[in-house]
Amino acid sequence: MKIAFFSTKPYDKIWFEPLGNDYGYDFLFLEAKLCEETVQLAHGCDGVCAFVNDDLNGNVIKGLYDLGIKAIFMRCAGFNNVDLNEAQGKIEVLHVPGYSPEAVAEYAMALLLTVNRQTHRAYLRTRDFNMNINGLMGTDLYCKTAGVIGTGRIGQAMVNVLKGFGMRILAYDLYPNNSLDVEYVELDELFAKSDVITLHCPLTKETEYILNKESFNKMKNGVFIINTSRGMLIKTDALLEALLVPGKIGGVGLDVYEEEGDVFYEDRSNEIMQDNNLARLMTFPNVVVTSHQGYFTAEAMQAIAIETLENIFAFDNGNELVNVVRASK
Repeated sequence: MKIAFFSTKPYDKIWFEPLGNDYGYDFLFLEAKLCEETVQLAHGCDGVCAFVNDDLNGNVIKGLYDLGIKAIFMRCAGFNNVDLNEAQGKIEVLHVPGYSPEAVAEYAMALLLTVNRQTHRAYLRTRDFNMNINGLMGTDLYCKTAGVIGTGRIGQAMVNVLKGFGMRILAYDLYPNNSLDVEYVELDELFAKSDVITLHCPLTKETEYILNKESFNKMKNGVFIINTSRGMLIKTDALLEALLVPGKIGGVGLDVYEEEGDVFYEDRSNEIMQDNNLARLMTFPNVVVTSHQGYFTAEAMQAIAIETLENIFAFDNGNELVNVVRASK
């Protein structure tokens, strides 16, 4: 098979090119993001490999189908950017459901520690030999309450990390894991009691904007918000409004953003930021935004590449597609 590999970065080729040779598959590496304007670049290929910010809407799916594309191989766990209804019966969609849950959980904790202890601000001060610690006071996490929304593989890994800090864990999930040693509660109780709220759920109709104006109003003062899952779990306008209330938000760590598609993974340092909400977020001293790198470890990249190639191999050889995703009935 020949695979059109969209949104290619240098680190993608490091892992996928040699594995493609080992498996006997030819990757056409394209820097362009997959969208309606670039879909024709897949001409002559049998499948496409896409990432979290590629836009696989209905028109893109139709375009790929017209080109004879047989399968879409997502090199990530999420597939909310794929129109599964349009793909149904036309193109198979496969994803990588679990590559390194610990990588994302560890990064989520890194964000929490950063915004709590303000190491990002301390670093900038000491670079200028400003050793004044005034305004950098944090709070102990020990014996505080953490609310974990989503207890899949990453959520479970996060629970283990939080327990290592001696925190009490409240959890919410539409499908609770009864074998997990946490206290499952309703969302309103989690909002009201949590000192830290960390998001580890997929983006679905049920979870879209799960943190909104009403949610923030129910939270205790000084709450920390961490999101390493999907940007649209948080309504940015509501978050900005809450940040303006004195003492309401202790800190925010975002590795994802509601409108990240045209910004994240790109160098916009020589441009004027056109996204007003993102620009405003950057002005708050208690907000840290990073560019969707929670998964980005050597172990995770290797696992993603191997699992993606295994998905291609399974499809190409008519084997069971264990990682296939289809539209819900």
